[in-house]
Amino acid sequence: MIIQDIIEAIEAVCPRAYQESYDNSGVQVGDTKREATGALLCVDVTEAVLEEAIRLGCNLVIAHHPILFKPLKRLTGSSYVERCVELAVRHGLVLYAAHTNADNAPQGLNALLAERFGLLNTRPLEPLQGKLLELVTFVPTEYADAVRQALWQAGAGRLGHYDCCSFSHAGTGTFRAAEGANPFVGAISELHHEAEERISLVLPAYRQGTVLQALHAAHPYELPAVSLIPLANDHPSAGGGIVGDLPSPISEREMLLHIKEVFGLKVLSHSAWRERPLRRMAICGGSGAFMWRRAAQEGADLFLTGEAKYNDFFDAGEHLLLVTIGHYESEEVANELFMRIISQKFPTFATHKSSVATNPVNYL
Repeated sequence: MIIQDIIEAIEAVCPRAYQESYDNSGVQVGDTKREATGALLCVDVTEAVLEEAIRLGCNLVIAHHPILFKPLKRLTGSSYVERCVELAVRHGLVLYAAHTNADNAPQGLNALLAERFGLLNTRPLEPLQGKLLELVTFVPTEYADAVRQALWQAGAGRLGHYDCCSFSHAGTGTFRAAEGANPFVGAISELHHEAEERISLVLPAYRQGTVLQALHAAHPYELPAVSLIPLANDHPSAGGGIVGDLPSPISEREMLLHIKEVFGLKVLSHSAWRERPLRRMAICGGSGAFMWRRAAQEGADLFLTGEAKYNDFFDAGEHLLLVTIGHYESEEVANELFMRIISQKFPTFATHKSSVATNPVNYL
């Protein structure tokens, strides 16, 4: 098994197409065609993490935060970033990051955080836009089921918690084959009428190539008629943050004590008590305080994130209970996400969670 196989498993759950425009998720350093000897999972890449990977015999390091956000102009060893890149190259390590694509994925980081609190009826706080296409094609009636199945298997026709979604209606297609054509039905230079079904499905834009390949493989026509229409719809399940209903109402104090227990915290920060039961919770790992207004619009009584500005506690506090637990603390779950993906796909592959504490924020 090569390193690329591991990366493809990660990106099947956390497509890079879902990352934010400013991000730099993906392969940072190294050759992914190498045989995979083991993977080390971490939130941040540091020299200590890379030394741990070398000791464990892992040639793949999967991080949540990209170590390279901007292109390096020199390699002089003057910064920890330059030293990490040098160390990785020297020892043949591949550095890979899944950052905001893991945040925005339907089964990504925020979904795992929601799992910890048993949230129900979850949906993205800020759904991704411009990531969906509608595919329309026309198929001879007797081949319609086979084409639909091929499109579904390629990733089309999935809407939220539903799959195999499509719409069809019957009609008559016409065409005339010119010299040089190889028509499946009909004759050269003769107008042909064929009973067909018009099939339409929604697909993620990043699956376009795979879906079209499946269409052409399953469709009997030499040149299938197909249209791809960009949609302005919100993505039903991918986006920033998550909001859902708590299993039962809970007091503010009970909930904050529960949050401390869930994350193993000694302290957390919160806005003023509102003295009302909590029924709906919104979550955004990392620096998600900018979403508090959206959380309030979605009816959340509590918004949990990694960090916030001083004034956010004033402003948000009038609408909901704002809770911050630390950027690192809110995203350490990324290791659990990566471990789950890899162990499900490759149960015998050597995968380790880093024992190095990379949180740059220290407490006394």
